[in-house]
Amino acid sequence: MFTGIIERLGKVTDIRQEGTNYHFTIQSGIEDDIYIDQSIAHNGVCLTVVSIDDDSYVVTAIKETMDKTNLGTVKVGDYLNLERAAISGSTRLDGHMVQGHVDGTTKCLSVEDVDGSWYFTFQLDKDNAPLVVNKGSICISGVSLTVVNPTHDQFQVAIIPYTYEHTGFKFMKTGDTVNLEYDIIGKYVQRYMDNIRS
Repeated sequence: MFTGIIERLGKVTDIRQEGTNYHFTIQSGIEDDIYIDQSIAHNGVCLTVVSIDDDSYVVTAIKETMDKTNLGTVKVGDYLNLERAAISGSTRLDGHMVQGHVDGTTKCLSVEDVDGSWYFTFQLDKDNAPLVVNKGSICISGVSLTVVNPTHDQFQVAIIPYTYEHTGFKFMKTGDTVNLEYDIIGKYVQRYMDNIRS
């Protein structure tokens, strides 16, 4: 489980295709503190560490992951938001409950600088609109954020300077594809209501 509080940015130094799998080599500065078979969220996508070198590690994404996330748009030199799994019982869970199971992708529609903070507007699929509520939680490329100004086809998040500087939001521009994970509680409620109605 993750919380959506990004630890650092990781630089993609190599991408190697093997069949339908893609192996991503990441340079992050946390190589001394991770281990093989560990779960790490990359732009909100839970991937398993398969090897570790002196200054980098490798994770593998299968076709299902490549098809449903924005990892297919990632290039060598890009930076990814990184978060290791939460430690239960010995640390505060500051964000919200994030599984690292991306529900899909969407586009950034606009970026507005409001003199020290930023509003990012994203497209919203109408089928998932009930899962996005004002002041509710959403995970965008691994970052736990609060929804503002949702409508039937878009929503915004407000980014403070710290989040902007320490995540991939500082690189994001209009038209970019991001990963979305909706709040797990909202997904359970929607499923329950769908079952009642059917």
